[in-house]
Amino acid sequence: MRRSTRLLLVLCTLVAFIAVPTSAQPSFIAFETGPVRPLAKRGSILAAVNTPDNRLETFNVVPTGITRRFSIPVGLEPCAVAIRPGGTEAWVVNHLSDSVSIVDLIAGVVTRTLLVGDEPRDIVITDPDGAGPLAERAFITTAHRGQHRTHPSIAAVPGAGDPQLTTPSVPRADVWVFDVDNPGSGVGGTPLKIVELFGDTPRALAVSADGASVYAAVFHSGNQTAVVNEGMVCDGFGTSQCNGDAITSPNGLSNGRLPGGNPGPSTNFAGDPAPEVGLIVQLDEASGQWRDENGRNWSNGIRFFLPDLDVFEIDASTLNETASFAHVGTINFNMVANPSNGNLYVSNTDAQNLTRFEGPGSFGGSTVQGNLHQARITVLDGATVSPVHLNSHINYGITPAPAGTKDHSLATPLDMVVSSDGATLYVAAFGSSKVGVIPTSALDDGTFDPID
Repeated sequence: MRRSTRLLLVLCTLVAFIAVPTSAQPSFIAFETGPVRPLAKRGSILAAVNTPDNRLETFNVVPTGITRRFSIPVGLEPCAVAIRPGGTEAWVVNHLSDSVSIVDLIAGVVTRTLLVGDEPRDIVITDPDGAGPLAERAFITTAHRGQHRTHPSIAAVPGAGDPQLTTPSVPRADVWVFDVDNPGSGVGGTPLKIVELFGDTPRALAVSADGASVYAAVFHSGNQTAVVNEGMVCDGFGTSQCNGDAITSPNGLSNGRLPGGNPGPSTNFAGDPAPEVGLIVQLDEASGQWRDENGRNWSNGIRFFLPDLDVFEIDASTLNETASFAHVGTINFNMVANPSNGNLYVSNTDAQNLTRFEGPGSFGGSTVQGNLHQARITVLDGATVSPVHLNSHINYGITPAPAGTKDHSLATPLDMVVSSDGATLYVAAFGSSKVGVIPTSALDDGTFDPID
């Protein structure tokens, strides 16, 4: 009897286990790595990264279109590819596996894997026919961290070693540089140098028209805005100053004082009291003060200096930083050089961080509704930085926008190509599912009109 009872319990448990539905397991998980340089063409060969399938797809370019060559497994989440000038080898950046796959395009196989810093995003290879180095060099952007950065095999490489993640005023944008013909015999290769730039994680790269310089752009660069936390804002919504900690920062109010309360309004439209919150401020470089929308000085609440260096110029031969460019964009996506006049174009968006509220703005007095980020292409002409608004036809005072406005709008500008004569720029506008065709002269002289 006892044995029968035990058997019955076992059977009941088994039936219950089978009967209870289990949650369906996904057959595929996408990390959704953003492509940075997904296409490369050299001669009659076209290469495309297949990010979710971890492959490089290659094609022959023929008069009638393209024909398939190879589908080549590479690392995890490939996001950028560059083909060497000879056209027989491609270098593929694998964002998730922190590596670069060297691919033989004739045999359709990976011949070597190089290890780089964390989250690599872009790659360019210099052409020895230009004014740069006589040997081909590969430049790869990465974050200022990663397990291979401290590997003993590259201990002698300039820039390698402890990333000093908790040390202030340390460059945090890395560019790994390899000799393409001799990437090194160490585990994962041996870079010539890890160039460290004073910015956050970089994304885009570009080679100058003459091949002598390589440009690197910080991805989420910001626009010199920061937050004064709620505890540093005076109580209430008035303009009366209050005492801080009696420590005066450079350019701050005397005796460490703070300039007042939140700008308000102190209630919502229904009369309910507003909560005490922090405040977004922006660095005014002329005065060195952190100021809010009313021009009040909050420097005692933000005790650091925040540069806004967005793009860096690297000598392709010496691998030294030779110039930097500020106020290019808040989020910088891609770059391309004009082969005719040498100007550099940077696709970016500029965030309206200092504008408060997301409602209609009728009560609060301001809103980011319809104007959260502005899509731009910034022109670097020598030392001159000139942002060009791609949607200057939009009247941000009217929401929603009138019918037809979006027909001329370009949102989230990403990769760009300039025609061989330097006259036309093509930009992939991801957010509006369009390709913008823009005369470079209209960008260079600031006369671009989306309606024309």
